[in-house]
Amino acid sequence: MQQLNVGLIGGGFMGKAHSLAYAAMPMFFWPAPALPIRHTIAEATDELAAEAARRFGFERSTSDWRSVVDDPDIHVVDIATPNHLHAEIAIAAAQAGKHIISEKPLARTSGEAKAMYDAVTAAGVVNMVAFNYRRTPAIALARKFIEEGAIGRILSFRGTYLQDWSADPDSPLSWRFQKSIAGSGALGDIATHVIDIARYLVGEFGSVSAMMETWIPERPLQTGGADSLGTSRGGAGPRGAVDVDDQVMTMIRFQNGAIGSIEATRNGYGRNNYITFEIHGTEGSIVFNYERRDELQVCFASDGGDRRGFRTIYTGPAHPNGEALWPIPALGIGYGETKIIEAHDFFTAIATGTAVSPNFADGYTTALIDDAIVQSAETGLWVEVPGIG
Repeated sequence: MQQLNVGLIGGGFMGKAHSLAYAAMPMFFWPAPALPIRHTIAEATDELAAEAARRFGFERSTSDWRSVVDDPDIHVVDIATPNHLHAEIAIAAAQAGKHIISEKPLARTSGEAKAMYDAVTAAGVVNMVAFNYRRTPAIALARKFIEEGAIGRILSFRGTYLQDWSADPDSPLSWRFQKSIAGSGALGDIATHVIDIARYLVGEFGSVSAMMETWIPERPLQTGGADSLGTSRGGAGPRGAVDVDDQVMTMIRFQNGAIGSIEATRNGYGRNNYITFEIHGTEGSIVFNYERRDELQVCFASDGGDRRGFRTIYTGPAHPNGEALWPIPALGIGYGETKIIEAHDFFTAIATGTAVSPNFADGYTTALIDDAIVQSAETGLWVEVPGIG
């Protein structure tokens, strides 16, 4: 079995998720397409890097991400850093001939995303952007039903991503509230996941009409370098300006004639990880709620009038990737399983020399959609979404 050495850059929340996936993927998918070896992890300081290596099972650690990219023994570079570092690392890794997986959003701007896309295209390396939610078996099942024509021609899509971790004005000013680091707020951080799901299930965006708002204009300055994700509170100390959006809402015209909407906020008290979509077609409807991620609700027009209504399918062995997960429907999957499936698909592409999706082309396309949403929110006009050319 081919062994591929991984260099992971970033040892925070996403570093933990990716490390778990590399350790567990061969346990679920056996024989594995290739064996990920946790070779080197990079963090901001030598101390943080050494701690992350011990915690996540990496053989080596460093505070210099460039040494990871330059190491001839490393085959895969995994970018799990704040957004402002994605482009520089990815371009350097591509030029070094490394296969690359990057956390989302791919970049802060469409200009950065294009440079990353151009670099991996020129290098011919396998590349992936980690929109892992489309790996949820119920979402993959929804795509299967759509491709089979089970709900006919799609008429409309309604999607949400609602959270409450930043609803408290005393939650600290993490990098996610700073445009220079994050690029955008709720739009890039969470709405992009629903944009990816909409593209995966419905098709390409044609134009958008959007609103964006910042509800909390300043927050307590954060102490320490870790991203607290709202788990700590500031005090009476100094505050800093928030220059990204807290909430975004957009209407969509898809290129295939369907219409839709997406809403995303990190200020919705009572919502934890409320990713939902409802799709209506000429022959039926599909409903999904990530907080009940083992379930897909379906209603088909072919159902008799005396039994018309939504029924729940519990995903399990009969559904996408079910044979690799758990042996009983609704036994339960979590966030980690979506990352394990993501790792399997990424390493399959490397082992077989094929493309994987979502890749940097998808990440670049999403960045162009983000730009159109921002432009629409600023002008109040419908804005066409350009293609990547």
